[in-house]
Amino acid sequence: MRLWGAMGVVAAAVLLASILLGGVDTRFADAWTALTTSGDTPMHAIVWELRVPRAVAAFGVGGLLAMSGCLMQVLVRNPLADPYTLGLSGGAAVGALGAMLAGAGAMLVAAGAATGALFACVAVFVLAHRDLLSRQRATHRDDATDLILIGVMLAAGFGAIVSMMLVLAPDRNLRGMLFWMMGDLSGVAYWLLPFACLLACLLAIVPLGRQLNLLARGEESASALGVRPNVVKSAIFAFASIATAVAVTTAGTVGFVGLVVPHALRRLVGNDQRVLVPASAIGGGILVVVADTISRVVADPIQLPVGAVMAVIGVPTFLFLLVKRH
Repeated sequence: MRLWGAMGVVAAAVLLASILLGGVDTRFADAWTALTTSGDTPMHAIVWELRVPRAVAAFGVGGLLAMSGCLMQVLVRNPLADPYTLGLSGGAAVGALGAMLAGAGAMLVAAGAATGALFACVAVFVLAHRDLLSRQRATHRDDATDLILIGVMLAAGFGAIVSMMLVLAPDRNLRGMLFWMMGDLSGVAYWLLPFACLLACLLAIVPLGRQLNLLARGEESASALGVRPNVVKSAIFAFASIATAVAVTTAGTVGFVGLVVPHALRRLVGNDQRVLVPASAIGGGILVVVADTISRVVADPIQLPVGAVMAVIGVPTFLFLLVKRH
């Protein structure tokens, strides 16, 4: 309970700071007044129509990515796995950039990103888990390597398609496409969707904590203790894929969250998935809210891509954790 209380306080403080902090032309006291009182002022509109939706969306996106990374690491039993290792972000990028090239609006761009991400999920699932629906007796083989290799190859293929799209894109579309590729929360339309999806996924995954712990030790051991590995792996992949699709549809490509957050929290709370998965969700939300706040404030009035800020934070943090572990 101490852990949840501490993380809840930190999350509330970070969200509040993100809402109250702005550019040099806005004061902290004015933002607090607009947040706590009703009125028809420009600051009230900025706080409730821009900052609150963006902060909530950033928390939901970070939580979804960190939770997906944690689940992927259980699925392939590899600490280097995260949603982007399996090509999900590449599929989303192809769908979103294709919609942008066609001149589609924000809703169709989001639909394109979701379609691309789900296509990549289905492709990886079908190619790496062809035996899941087989009526023959399951063989407890380790297909984690197949899953990673297929994901890496799909990511490389999607990356090549994205490169060709960027070369062929007209100048009027290029800036928006590049910002989406680097992660952008400035024009979030459905800001409650990632937060609601995060809550729904957690409610479905937390009861599977015991099965996740057993599966992390190996499929044969889990099967001997009454766990159906194929069913649990299918559920993990489905939840992680849906969470990643919603996250990239909302914010574009925001990397390192699913890799850094589970690594860092595993050193603090251990490898018990009943604790680690919810902690990763909260920690990922906190991290992306911090990165998004920095992206808004540090170069005001210019807004930096949140994915680029996240990379600046994530790369040295992950290297530090890796070196310290060794």
